[in-house]
Amino acid sequence: MPREITAFSNPLVKQVRGLRDKKNRRREGHFLAEGLRILTEAREEGFLPKVLFYAIGQQHPLLDTLVTETEAAGGEVIATTPDILHKMSGKDNPQIVLGVYPAFPAGLDSIDRTSADIWIVAQSLRDPGNLGTILRTGDAVGAGGLILIDDCVDPFSVEAVRASMGALFTQRIVQASWEEFVGWLRSGPGQLVGMSLQTDIDYQAPRYEAPTFLLVGNEAQGLPEAYEAECDILVKMPMRGKADSLNAAVATAVMAYEVLNQRRGGGTAKS
Repeated sequence: MPREITAFSNPLVKQVRGLRDKKNRRREGHFLAEGLRILTEAREEGFLPKVLFYAIGQQHPLLDTLVTETEAAGGEVIATTPDILHKMSGKDNPQIVLGVYPAFPAGLDSIDRTSADIWIVAQSLRDPGNLGTILRTGDAVGAGGLILIDDCVDPFSVEAVRASMGALFTQRIVQASWEEFVGWLRSGPGQLVGMSLQTDIDYQAPRYEAPTFLLVGNEAQGLPEAYEAECDILVKMPMRGKADSLNAAVATAVMAYEVLNQRRGGGTAKS
């Protein structure tokens, strides 16, 4: 049966609250996810929390399932107050449920590149909202996962997890240096497609080859010149207004759907 925690001074409350900080997440090897929808998405993908918190008095069939399956898997279930949920999550209006999950970082050797036609690669991405949105895009187009290059924002931050709306649990997430990634990529099949302003090639012109690795750069600086030189092709989207570029996450979504459209036989690309 779930136990109750109603004291802010409880050591577990302090420990979980600490997972909002990157250094604590790395030391503990755990991260936070909140919201019934996100935790249900995680459960459906085979991820159950090590510790599950929910608001005292809350009832919902999906919450009942989470409680039952978490306990059956050996996890701990705790009923607590909305104020304590707020303290742990940092949200003014906390969700009724919060979970503590083991982090699952993976290396390039865990990727089967032939398992998906589309892979997304992000270099020095800094905004957790963009990272979360890119994960959602990857899930939507059936991408294999997201490869984070160099110094990217932590995908397990509370903000990134929240922005992913559960896609964190459906997409393989890999972190690597540029040198590691290039060495791995060139050891097998894969077309590296960079999004850049330094090209005249329209994004709908090429015929993309599977597996396609879509490379997006930092929100402010874009891709370094040396990284662009390594790409098999650079493409850009037409900008008919005053802006010279799209948001990184939006550009990634446009490109991902163009590749998906070609795979579905509806592409307009030239052979």
